[in-house]
Amino acid sequence: MAVFRKVLALGILMAGLLLTGFTYGPEEGNRVVYQIGFSYEEVPEDVRARMRGISYPEGCTVPFEDLRYLRMLYFDYNGQVQIGEMICNKAIAADVTEIFYNLYKGFYPIAKIRLVDEYGGDDTASMLDDNTSSFNYRVVEGTTHLSNHAYGLAIDLNPFYNPYVTHPNGGTVISPVGSEPYADRNAVFPHKIGPGDLAYEQFKAHGFTWGGDWKTVKDYQHFEKKQP
Repeated sequence: MAVFRKVLALGILMAGLLLTGFTYGPEEGNRVVYQIGFSYEEVPEDVRARMRGISYPEGCTVPFEDLRYLRMLYFDYNGQVQIGEMICNKAIAADVTEIFYNLYKGFYPIAKIRLVDEYGGDDTASMLDDNTSSFNYRVVEGTTHLSNHAYGLAIDLNPFYNPYVTHPNGGTVISPVGSEPYADRNAVFPHKIGPGDLAYEQFKAHGFTWGGDWKTVKDYQHFEKKQP
């Protein structure tokens, strides 16, 4: 059965490459190919142009040289192979590429992996669309402190099913709006991150911490790693 699954995965991977138009060849310049369909490199100029004024606003203190552009394959919620794009810090680029390769091998479903720039840099809009992303030069919601996303050191995965829960002034706020049922982590529903989940296990194995383990707020979509 294990051999069959590996053969099936390879067949789906190759079919996905043909359908999506992904091309693979020798490494060029600074591009690192981890596996077919999984690579990272310095942020290309055309991608920088897409980011400027959005996820990379004027006054951003993180140099482009500290960031990496990742491309990866993933299975969407319909089981179709898609190509994802992500920007993260160069310190975690190899880890993130390997994690998402292992998620792909495990047929782990991910709604979308798009640059937050496609949402105008609006984190709420990205969460509402259940988009998985990393770099966005922004503050933590409700504060003036830069988020670890501002450094590309955090990943939000399948955020609609794994909301951000805070308790301002003794109340409870669940983001994004509409994800309230998924704040109940005792409930059974798809795409829930937690112990035993493949994504949880992969990120933890690579030294990331999980926002679901935080004491005061809970950020069930969020994984982060401190810069060495």
